[in-house]
Amino acid sequence: MSGLFPGAVYTLCFLTSSLCAWLLGRSYVKTKARLVLWSALCFLFLALNNLAVVVDLLLLPDLDFTLLRVALSCAAVALLLFGLVWDTEEGR
Repeated sequence: MSGLFPGAVYTLCFLTSSLCAWLLGRSYVKTKARLVLWSALCFLFLALNNLAVVVDLLLLPDLDFTLLRVALSCAAVALLLFGLVWDTEEGR
């Protein structure tokens, strides 16, 4: 049972972040609010990060994907931060 639980959690994290990205993307298409777009892109990169976790820890445990995982999570945060700053500057 201990081997099944981490895989289920990693997979659920991937599915949840993918669903958030999809819902935010669908909302952006309807509203055209740029902050929603940046949030959708952030969650897309977080979903890719979670997919890399699944591949790294479950499917290919002999390979190290740590650098890829850190790069994807940093890109997700950077996208959201860029979107927040850009929308704040254009709102002036």
